[in-house]
Amino acid sequence: MSRRKRKGAQSANHPDRGGKKPEQLQKQGAAAGATRAWGVWLLLPAFLLATLAAYHPAWHGGVLWDDDDHLTPARLQSADGLRQIWFDLSATQQYYPVVHSVFWVQHKLWGDDTLGYHLVNIVLHVLSAFLLALILRRLAVPGAILAAAIFALHPVQVESVAWITELKNTLSGALYLAAALAYLHFDKSRQRRLYALALALFVLALLSKTVTATLPAALLIVFWWQRGRLDWRRDVRPLAPFFALGAAGGFLTAWVERTLIGAQGAEFQFTLIERCLIAGRVIWFYLGKLFWPTDLIFIYPRWQVSQDAWWQYLYPLGVAALLAGLWLLRKRSRAPLAAMLFFCGTLFPALGFVNVFPFVYSFVADHFQYLASIGIIALFSAGLACAVKKWNLQSRPAAVAAVLVLGGPLALLSWSQSRQYVDAETLYRATLRRNPSCWMARNNLGLCIARKLRFEEAVTQYHEALQIKPDYPEARNNLGSVLLGMGRLEEAVKEYKEALRLKPDFAEAHYNLGNTFQELGRLDEAAAQYRETLQLLPDSAAAHNKLGNALEGLGRLEEAVTEYTEALRLTPDFAEAHNQLGDALRMMGRPEEAMAQYNQALRINRDYPEAHNNLGIALQGLGRLDEAAAQYRAALRLKPDLAEAHNNLGDTLQKTGRFAEAMTHFREAVRLKPDYANAYYNLGNVLSGMGRFQEAVEQYRLALKYNPADAAAHNNLGAALGALGSFSEAAAQYEEALRIRPDFAQARANLAKVLTMIRRSNRPAGR
Repeated sequence: MSRRKRKGAQSANHPDRGGKKPEQLQKQGAAAGATRAWGVWLLLPAFLLATLAAYHPAWHGGVLWDDDDHLTPARLQSADGLRQIWFDLSATQQYYPVVHSVFWVQHKLWGDDTLGYHLVNIVLHVLSAFLLALILRRLAVPGAILAAAIFALHPVQVESVAWITELKNTLSGALYLAAALAYLHFDKSRQRRLYALALALFVLALLSKTVTATLPAALLIVFWWQRGRLDWRRDVRPLAPFFALGAAGGFLTAWVERTLIGAQGAEFQFTLIERCLIAGRVIWFYLGKLFWPTDLIFIYPRWQVSQDAWWQYLYPLGVAALLAGLWLLRKRSRAPLAAMLFFCGTLFPALGFVNVFPFVYSFVADHFQYLASIGIIALFSAGLACAVKKWNLQSRPAAVAAVLVLGGPLALLSWSQSRQYVDAETLYRATLRRNPSCWMARNNLGLCIARKLRFEEAVTQYHEALQIKPDYPEARNNLGSVLLGMGRLEEAVKEYKEALRLKPDFAEAHYNLGNTFQELGRLDEAAAQYRETLQLLPDSAAAHNKLGNALEGLGRLEEAVTEYTEALRLTPDFAEAHNQLGDALRMMGRPEEAMAQYNQALRINRDYPEAHNNLGIALQGLGRLDEAAAQYRAALRLKPDLAEAHNNLGDTLQKTGRFAEAMTHFREAVRLKPDYANAYYNLGNVLSGMGRFQEAVEQYRLALKYNPADAAAHNNLGAALGALGSFSEAAAQYEEALRIRPDFAQARANLAKVLTMIRRSNRPAGR
């Protein structure tokens, strides 16, 4: 036996091994492996606690930009809505049915409470970090735990985790990494069930966000890094279905971005050279933010791209030089080139070669590099781990120290960054401090301020946005809405018309212009705008309902009923449409049907004061005064400042002889609504009934000030003046009543009576 053989045989019972046999050593190794596996699993709660702490400021963060389009809207909250999420491409902003299904389930669990949504994002992010650790350990990449910790706590990820909308990133990222881990297991064992699992997870990832289509290319990079070459049969062919599905998903998303979301037009007109300039600068930008994560902004300034600017060519040339240098270095180590290829390849959908709508605002966004950052983070962590080994430091204490030294500051930066996501106003103000020319942030800040009824501030923000971008139809539309809220209706009309000049198919501006025309009493024009809205959005229940309002105001009740009915077909639980349909039916002399609609509105929303008030009107019309009074009182419990309910309750009390109570409600009605002609008229009637004719005259005159065409008010004013002996003035009022309503029999009789009295008073004495 050779000396080498003897040495090898001797080592099995070497004194340093404690005289253990090979079987014992095998068991000991297995036990150590199990201990290490348990150690990895213990990372999960550690990562979770650290990440929850880092993101604590955003736990209760409010709804931000785009969240309204992702949190399940009312029209999709039913079981049929879930079907639409999967089978109607236009049902959601982007066709990511897995994401929107998760949102649908979350809505069932915690409704509009944002805490649940934020915690789900954080947990998914932590799961991705844990899966990354498992993958890197499986690939025997040094520094796996450090890489996972950096991924979990790096502030560049805050946008993806603290923003509810970016469930797209956190969910698709977890599925992407789970698919990668399953495929790596398959690559070793070649078990079909693992292949099927990897493929299924990949499909779910694609249906969450199509940036995950880059997974098969990433796997090939990993295999090349491991083996130094790619084998067609072993490496490439099994991934062919992944490539096919990824390509299909990518083409679908690109089509949706262009046709349904609007990623086309002047903002996207770039030559191929300009797109290369954008791509080069994007890569360096993201690398810079990974290594020096300061001045992170929700919306970064949009660069001016020019193929005539020589310095802009330095970015793509620098990327090419870096890749060439790493290629030359591959014989020494393939890892840097593999990491860079992974980084650039995963970023490819966001490099500018494919139109994505956010490019309207900026060519870069932190959430675009959520997955791409893995390559650089893994390379950095592995390099640090190798350096520790080279310096002969104890690996475990050094690893713990590295996690603490790097993870601590990163966690603090993430904590600070996540504070910006507390609410929309905070986020946009933070954005504008670092990017004051961000017209989108100014417009959206205006929206936030307007919701708080700080209209003058909102107007300032919209004007600032329009100074930066004069052809901004959304800002024009929003400015119009604020002016409408301020009662500056003609100015609002001007802004809406300008918005429509810039964007003729702007459905929201048509709808808002219709609302303004309705406020101005220009009902024909309002109806025309609502019809324009419905040409663009035929399934808009709100537009059908508003068109019904305009038609009702024009006296076209049958047409109004048709529109209300269509609104209710589209949205059966539309309480306002039930209420409005009830009004139309009541005016058509169908009180029983009207009451059914009011009751349905109240079943949907028991705290609907206007429906209580209208139900009272219907009951009063049927002579059921006590029930009517109960409905008016219910309306006033819910809305004490509802002038109409005070007036109607007063009318009911007056009819039952309770004049003092009636007068109290009429006075409250005119206090709340100083131009309320009908309430002045009713107050005049009560005072006349109590013999207080001089006070009654004052109330009738106020009624006629606000509604000069009220024949009944002229008639009753005449009666009060007659009671005071002012026969000539009384006659003038009766004549005006008859001019307005020639068939007003009571006014004609009163005029005849007062003329007789005038003649008698003018007859000479003694005759």
